[in-house]
Amino acid sequence: MLNFVICDDNPAVLNRMSKILESIFINHKIDAQIGLQALNPSNVINYLESNKVDVLILDINLKSELTGCDIANMVRKKNKDLYIIFTTAHLEYALIAYKYKTFDYLPKPISYEKLEETILRLINDIKRSPSKFIRLDNNKTIINQDEIKYIKKDGMKVVFCTNTRNYETYSSFNKLKACLPENFIRCHKSYIVNIKNITDINSNKNTILFAPNDSCSIGAKYKKEIMEVFKNGIFTNNLERNYNRKYGNC
Repeated sequence: MLNFVICDDNPAVLNRMSKILESIFINHKIDAQIGLQALNPSNVINYLESNKVDVLILDINLKSELTGCDIANMVRKKNKDLYIIFTTAHLEYALIAYKYKTFDYLPKPISYEKLEETILRLINDIKRSPSKFIRLDNNKTIINQDEIKYIKKDGMKVVFCTNTRNYETYSSFNKLKACLPENFIRCHKSYIVNIKNITDINSNKNTILFAPNDSCSIGAKYKKEIMEVFKNGIFTNNLERNYNRKYGNC
């Protein structure tokens, strides 16, 4: 599921744009949500720190010490792939906005047709991106790879398990593994894990743990490789803290 964030200092504009966006999702069967609607840019920055965001829609001229360009600059230092769409009533800001690898620039007032055109182009761009997104159900469902905790083989089905929901499809488990980036590791004949989202490993119970209360099994054939990942620190986020607590900083 794609996660959108919208920031505008005008409550009426923010509410209208959110409703238009949700209507576009429904009308085109786009698997997406608005994770945050913010009037204050500091709320956006805080949300970005602890949530995965795919699309950021920013008003440039915010009634704050921070402008939309300031937020975009902060984002680009950490995330080169997030889609940024700027909105403003001041056309003179357009050239400045594009320096932040902007996907589009929408002059206000924003119509349904213009926002729809931009979102559909964005979805098409995602479909052409082989590295960050996985597309299911003839491209109708799009999953950000970073959201995936693990992938499970369930009979003829393959289940993608994320924090928000599970996605089922019919696919070859082995062919899928060959298409995934190297942070996805086979840990069991029926599981592939995203090491970026592992929170801990219980070697005694042969279990990999994920937030909030999820887990999958480690197969005997794959245990050595998984433990090498754990002991050599080839991971991120919560697992690194657990590793340092168990083994100490090197």
